[in-house]
Amino acid sequence: MRVSLEPGYVLHRRPYRDSSLLLEIFSQQYGRVGLVARGVRGGKSRKAALLQPFQNVLISWVGRGELKTLTDVEPSAGNASLPGRQLANGFYVNEIMVRLLQRDDPHPQLFEHYAQSIQRLADNQNPEPALRQFEIWLLQEVGYGLQLQYEAESGEPVVAQQDYCYQPETGPVAMHSIRCDGVAVSGSTLLALSAGNLVDQTTLKEAKRLLRNVLAHHLGGRAINAREMFWQRSMIKENYEADG
Repeated sequence: MRVSLEPGYVLHRRPYRDSSLLLEIFSQQYGRVGLVARGVRGGKSRKAALLQPFQNVLISWVGRGELKTLTDVEPSAGNASLPGRQLANGFYVNEIMVRLLQRDDPHPQLFEHYAQSIQRLADNQNPEPALRQFEIWLLQEVGYGLQLQYEAESGEPVVAQQDYCYQPETGPVAMHSIRCDGVAVSGSTLLALSAGNLVDQTTLKEAKRLLRNVLAHHLGGRAINAREMFWQRSMIKENYEADG
């Protein structure tokens, strides 16, 4: 199987053997793909410079199975540059994609959402609305879409003035009816998420708590490490530079 000049982004990269890289990419038509990029580390490799997270590139590869072989990479128009404090948010987005998406499972609509979200982070605005919206899109794409408009048990419409207990496997249940073993969330926040109206700070705070809980459930309770690892590396770099 040979794929030529497929639009894509590098989600994750790590060294492999002496001079190669193992890549997880997200492509427009093929979804998440594992690639071996041979001989690109060291020296002044043009390919290595292009194979960086958040760059929109055109990727070519050959092979079948879990790992294909990169044959070429070309620059593409419309690349975004994430400001320093937004890099951690970008790495967070990439990590949850690697952990929730199956390889070789196409998600062309999610590809457009991802490109849009990276651009919003590059614009260096408040990242919270972009992150919450992308989490909702991602959960929907992988079959874990949130129930936001109707109660899970009764099927009654969610009421803005009512408090709910959100259970990741089923959805919201009116708080007065059960002891909450999920996440407490207001009806107004559920409806705001459904409408994509993520402006109010109280809504954003509740939405973050809800979505983190749902993601943790579907990740089997495993922690998301991207931000912590990014800040640790940043502190090491800053201390090194400060020490001369």
